[in-house]
Amino acid sequence: MTTPKEATEAIEIGRTVRFSKTVGESDVYQFAGITGDFSPNHVDEEYMKRTPYGRRIAHGVLMVGYMSTASTKILEGIPYPCVSYGYDRIRFVKPVFIGDTIAVEYRVAEKVPEKGQLLSQVTVTNQHGEVVTVATHILKFV
Repeated sequence: MTTPKEATEAIEIGRTVRFSKTVGESDVYQFAGITGDFSPNHVDEEYMKRTPYGRRIAHGVLMVGYMSTASTKILEGIPYPCVSYGYDRIRFVKPVFIGDTIAVEYRVAEKVPEKGQLLSQVTVTNQHGEVVTVATHILKFV
C-alpha cells in the first residue's frame, strides 16, 4: 500500500480538470429541499424582482458542490484513497442565476507531502467569463 506522502508526490502540480453545467431551476429546488434552505433569494421570483438582483439566485454552496464534483474528477485514475479535508477562502464573488452556465476549473497548485495533502485552486465562472466563486480546496490522502 502506498503511503499518503507517496500518493501526494505522485500527483503533478498543474493537473487541471474542467467541467460545465447549466444551473437549472430543478437544481436549485432540489438543493433547497436537501438542505432546507428555502430562502426567498432562491425560491421566490416575485420577492427577488424587488431586489438589486432582479431574479432568483442559486445557493452559493451549490457552487461548492460543483467544486466537489471537480475534485472527484481530478482524482480519476488515481489509485490512492483520498478525502476532502475542506475548503479555505471560499468567496461568492458574483451571483449565479437560474439558467446560467457555470464552468469549474480545478487546478492542483501545491503539494504538502508531509501531511499527505494537495491544495488546489478552484474557480467558477459564468457564461460571460465572469468569476462567480473561488476557493482553495484541500485533498487529503489517507
